[in-house]
Amino acid sequence: MQKKLANALFYTVGAIIAVIMFLPFYWSVLTSFKPDEEMFSMPIKWFTTNLTFDHYYNAFTTVPFGLYFWNSFLLAAVGVLFNLFFGSLSGYAFAKLNFRMNQPFFRILLVSMMVPGIVTMIPSVYVLRHIPLVGGNDLFGSGGNGLMNSFWGIILPGASGTFAVFFMRQFFLTLPKDMMEMARIEGCGEFKIFWRIYLPLTKPALATLGIFTFQAGWNGFLWPMIVLNDPAKATIQMGLQAFSYNYQTDYGPMMAGALVAILPILVLFLLLQRYFIQGIAFSGIKG
Repeated sequence: MQKKLANALFYTVGAIIAVIMFLPFYWSVLTSFKPDEEMFSMPIKWFTTNLTFDHYYNAFTTVPFGLYFWNSFLLAAVGVLFNLFFGSLSGYAFAKLNFRMNQPFFRILLVSMMVPGIVTMIPSVYVLRHIPLVGGNDLFGSGGNGLMNSFWGIILPGASGTFAVFFMRQFFLTLPKDMMEMARIEGCGEFKIFWRIYLPLTKPALATLGIFTFQAGWNGFLWPMIVLNDPAKATIQMGLQAFSYNYQTDYGPMMAGALVAILPILVLFLLLQRYFIQGIAFSGIKG
């Protein structure tokens, strides 16, 4: 009897917390379909029959929301490809290759994960601006803008994230070394062993890392705001700020744009959720 009461209490508390966590999202969805006069009516109307799609129309006509959507998708997709390739390549090297300074380099990598990104932001901007022979710069990195106001200024700094290297190393450690030894006996090169034998076995980890990377790239705001000055290169997160002006916020189009902005992440997670769960389960088995 006590066990049943404990279970009932647990699920009741869990359901209450779930409802509280869901309410802001539900309010956002409802606000995107509410007429302006019902948006902040008191008491709050949690249901409405006067549905309107004007906010979605305004979201795509007030600003070039379609262009911002494409820019964000391009940056996130290319960032995923770079991060998956270089992260898995580095993770394989740390997990399977016995080279000198393997462990010290990996410890340095772990320490770098503890450094907040805001600390390295100014040095990163300086490096991007003064890359030699790029963006009008001379051999000494002067005279131009380097990779500033360029999509490469967003993609390259995160092309091989420290978390990606750590995550893939943990997964590679769970794979046996026997296949590597047999492939070497057959005369396979190191990259061919990585590409043909081990990488296909890491689909769960790649799917999980792909979701994390895509989400981080898609939701990026501060770094694109610093690097990109051209309005034609703005991302969807930067576009949402267009609905806040003169100390006022147009909540209807903003909520509509925000809901459109979360659709790619939601679809990606639904498509890869099976691999996502497997990747989380396996990546932490062996340290």
